[in-house]
Amino acid sequence: MGTSPANSRKRITINTLRSLHQKQEPITMITAHDFPSAHVADAAGMDMILVGDSLAMVAMGMEDTSEIVLDEMILHCRSVARATKAAFTVGDLPMGSYEIAREQALESAIRIIKEGRVQAIKLEGGLEMAPTIAKITTAGIPVLGHIGLTPQRQNSLGGFRVQGKTTASALKLLEDALAVQTAGCFAVVLEAIPAEVASLITRKLEIPTIGIGAGNGCSGQVLVQIDMSGNFPPGRFLPKFVKQYGNVWGENMRAIESYRDEVKQRAYPASEHTYPIPKDELNEFARVIGQTEA
Repeated sequence: MGTSPANSRKRITINTLRSLHQKQEPITMITAHDFPSAHVADAAGMDMILVGDSLAMVAMGMEDTSEIVLDEMILHCRSVARATKAAFTVGDLPMGSYEIAREQALESAIRIIKEGRVQAIKLEGGLEMAPTIAKITTAGIPVLGHIGLTPQRQNSLGGFRVQGKTTASALKLLEDALAVQTAGCFAVVLEAIPAEVASLITRKLEIPTIGIGAGNGCSGQVLVQIDMSGNFPPGRFLPKFVKQYGNVWGENMRAIESYRDEVKQRAYPASEHTYPIPKDELNEFARVIGQTEA
């Protein structure tokens, strides 16, 4: 499992994404946090794979995304990059790795690209982060913006709340979107925004918008793979915008329970799961053991 199978798709690049946007063909993006999750996402034909800091919660069991640090993000980026042969990969800059100074942000972005082996970085924030984004893009590193509900700032937002529900806040979102576009972002994530507002913002921009809880009028969509694939126990909270396309938890549970039962019953391993030995060699081994034990 250490390598990916041959992939007939051409490598997705910035130019590919621009072409999809120009043709008004929706861009598909999904998160991945390790080799297996990236392996299946790439094989399924995703345009973009995001190593999102949501992995802090869904892969590392942390309380929220603010706990994860840059070194941990880089480790997960490298795992994802090894599996990805065609999709365009993006790594999140975690909280605390880019807010102190522009130079800090550039240093963190360089590490994500060089050590994490992804093709672009993502960071949260609008107008106030535009100078930081410009610093990174000027250095030749592609940046995916992220405005609206920005989970790293949930405490200042009063929790995971929908943004842009008033004229003033919708205008602020447009200002943020235009600012990150001017700063050089190749695309921007719009999270938890009324669909109509997201659609209007999309029309005002020259770069693609990637929606998550922002309606069907965006240039593309992204979901957390763990959420959309159903890889969690029953009763777990899911945001309203998540559509569950599978039941990975249920299938894994069925398989593991079957394995447990067959081991307890000595039904596994069966003869077809074992390696043979010539009968004369087995008899000789048994004789030698018997003599030794005697």
